[in-house]
Amino acid sequence: MLPMAQNDGELDSLVRKRIRALRVAQGWSLEELAGRANVSQSTLSRIENGQRRLALDQLVVLARALDTSLDQLVETASDDVITSPMIDAAHNLMRWPIKGSPGMSVVRQRMTEPPPDNPTRMRAHPGREWLVVLSGTAILMLGHARFRVEANQAAEFPTMLPHAIGAEGGPCEILGIFDRDARRGHERDRTDKVADGER
Repeated sequence: MLPMAQNDGELDSLVRKRIRALRVAQGWSLEELAGRANVSQSTLSRIENGQRRLALDQLVVLARALDTSLDQLVETASDDVITSPMIDAAHNLMRWPIKGSPGMSVVRQRMTEPPPDNPTRMRAHPGREWLVVLSGTAILMLGHARFRVEANQAAEFPTMLPHAIGAEGGPCEILGIFDRDARRGHERDRTDKVADGER
């Protein structure tokens, strides 16, 4: 039997629903998934309907057939779904941690100034950044290139390239997702700016 980390009945039911939902999402019939997992169609039907116990060896095979991992198939639902932002008023931004990936964070920032004209003020540091413009128009300076990013457009880039972001034609709001290295690099940038007397 599969060891259960929370209420046995709840996790058992969750795993069965997850197997069926993943199968349906792939557009597969019971027969198709049964063939891919090398189990009988009746066995798979009984697993989904709760008429057969969940055996660990079968779950490993089903996870592989569904292109997922056993850990993802049996992970428990989290009660902590809603996250409140940490507000950094000095830099006019909000930050949310990503619980599933502690090294990642999401930042929402309002920008009013254009990007710097001086290339020496562009920053480079390890990591990757992904951003989407929520409103207004942002200018992304990346290496020797200049990109105009409109509302609802996104950009993704390695932060080892010298880069800077600013607004064009009025304020803009951006939502950025940083990996651990990019987040640390931006935190160091802000610390340096405060030390230099900039905001």
